[in-house]
Amino acid sequence: MLQERLTVQDNMVVTLAYTLRLKDGRVVESSEESEPITFIQGAGEILPALEEALYGMAVGEEKEIWLAPEDAYGPRRADAYQVVPRSEFPEDFPLAPGVGLYVYTETGEAFPAYIAEVGPDTVTLDFNHPLAGEELHFTVKILALRPATPEELEHGHPHEG
Repeated sequence: MLQERLTVQDNMVVTLAYTLRLKDGRVVESSEESEPITFIQGAGEILPALEEALYGMAVGEEKEIWLAPEDAYGPRRADAYQVVPRSEFPEDFPLAPGVGLYVYTETGEAFPAYIAEVGPDTVTLDFNHPLAGEELHFTVKILALRPATPEELEHGHPHEG
């Protein structure tokens, strides 16, 4: 009897080794420095265009995937900057371009931002995703596949174990 070969489909737990590079070849992130990622295919845990490109792949398969900015984190938006008084920051806060922080609304909702510019009296915050406007190049390899359990599907993410 032939065993059907598992492929990436919805509701499968996928373990993926990856390297993410920018158009200029710079490595942004790699599972070689951290860990492979594990997610439920179709649950929206990764970029939708990346998820779409994985369908049908089997364990051991490798693939190169290019995502245009509109398929990744979108274009950089000029309206995603906000100038705030420098006095809004604690004296010991490291005010420097590239420093990440969270800005909280009155209701407690948190928004990630990065310092874009520091002036004598103001700080310009950038609310764009750090990879907005970038073409992303993924090198991926499927390391493991298995059906998600009912509990994992209910929770929307894979469980360790």
